[in-house]
Amino acid sequence: MYSDPDMARTFDDRRFGGPIGDLIARAQARVLANMVGRIQDRRILDVGTGTGRVAILLAHGAARVTAVDASEEMLAIAKRRAADELVKVRFQRGDAHHLDFPDRDFDAVVAFRLLMHTPNWKRCLAEMCRVSDRLVIIDYPSVSSFAFFESMARRVAHGVGLRTEPYRVFTRAAIAAALDQSGFRIRSMHRQFVLPIAFHKAIGSRKFTLWSEHLLDRTGLLKPFGSPVTLVAERCDP
Repeated sequence: MYSDPDMARTFDDRRFGGPIGDLIARAQARVLANMVGRIQDRRILDVGTGTGRVAILLAHGAARVTAVDASEEMLAIAKRRAADELVKVRFQRGDAHHLDFPDRDFDAVVAFRLLMHTPNWKRCLAEMCRVSDRLVIIDYPSVSSFAFFESMARRVAHGVGLRTEPYRVFTRAAIAAALDQSGFRIRSMHRQFVLPIAFHKAIGSRKFTLWSEHLLDRTGLLKPFGSPVTLVAERCDP
């Protein structure tokens, strides 16, 4: 689907447009900065960069960023955006299942909205761990959230030929086990919303989203049911 020029052109507006999209983007940027730590001069790989939003954000922080994606259409938009914002990112087409870089070539590897769509997520995660010297930062929709029901509905719709974007959901245990096989362990996690993102976008009120999610967090529902989950894992071996 991401090879469709219309999909590539409208992706950011659909994902990050409006008050809730902006809230998601700002929260993601804040969480990413906290997890990466020092950004300046760090060698960072952005896998599945799409339109380059994360890669350009890191480049603005003076990181040395390489960004790969399988879609030429997405990369074309990312390159134009980087040029418009006067930042340097090395964009290249690549397959997340077979990253064309040496072992431990980057200080950190990040991947957002990748594992949920990729054909073989364990292979992709193993490749990210292989080329990272220290950190791997990923996100995923949680099985213990409303995302589970949406993912099932999308799979059914896709199966009957409707044009939709199916995705998978994950358990923390499955992610932790895959990371452990590559010598990484989870250092910290961040959960974003209890209520579905689609619901918040339908309401369209930043104030309501902040109020309702704060209330749900205080009642203890965010930790078990929040999604998407963003985590940072660090290499265990020296």
